[in-house]
Amino acid sequence: MSGQAMIDPGRLLDVLAAEGEVLADTAHDASAEAPVPTAPGWTIGATLRHVGSVYRFVLAWLLAGSRPSEWQRDPEPGQAVEEYFEESRRELLDHLGAHDPAEPASTWWPADRTYGFWRRRMAHETIIHRFDVQNAAGVAITEIPKDVAVDGIDEVLTVWFGQKLPLLGLTGTKAGQAGIRSGGHSWIARAGPDETTAWRCSPEEADRSDALVSGSAAQVYLWLWGRASPTAVTYGGDLDISGQLWALLRLATR
Repeated sequence: MSGQAMIDPGRLLDVLAAEGEVLADTAHDASAEAPVPTAPGWTIGATLRHVGSVYRFVLAWLLAGSRPSEWQRDPEPGQAVEEYFEESRRELLDHLGAHDPAEPASTWWPADRTYGFWRRRMAHETIIHRFDVQNAAGVAITEIPKDVAVDGIDEVLTVWFGQKLPLLGLTGTKAGQAGIRSGGHSWIARAGPDETTAWRCSPEEADRSDALVSGSAAQVYLWLWGRASPTAVTYGGDLDISGQLWALLRLATR
């Protein structure tokens, strides 16, 4: 399991900045009360508040050097959600941009204890919720560049499937491994009662897996995050194994 992002950390900071702008602009032009189908129970306004809260959580973590128990989770009395989000976004961007991505930082992933982890994590956090808000607003969905989507596939598999699930004590019920092939890259996600892990692999290793999931980088990325329909990707082999991969990720990323 590699701790390195698959694209330059400078690009990840640019992606975070651009995606945050699109998220804010889309929310501004839409109804705050509009429901978000890809995040049941949420509205556009609640999604914007959530992302702003996550930005403040990460900034508090970086400033303290450890996971915070307190941070500003909601707008101040009388403060608009849009203003709260924009302040949160600007402060986090400024802080991340002021530190070299290779500089040591406290994180929740042992494979990457650097500022680069947070650039990557926040870029993908923002992309997924930008997608949620654009989908809810009924506007054209901004295309996810192939290299960014490939890195997103790697992040959701290695960080969320391979790290978050074990932290939560969650495992699969059927032992097996799913190969994932997309964008010229391949991965293995292995799950069962005794292990949950994922890593980059050769195309041949992916093809020898019990199940195989493939498709365009953007569609596989969104499918892994539960944002694409089951028919958005192509399946091979044991459908129970690919279904278990999807279901376990819903537990890891909820």
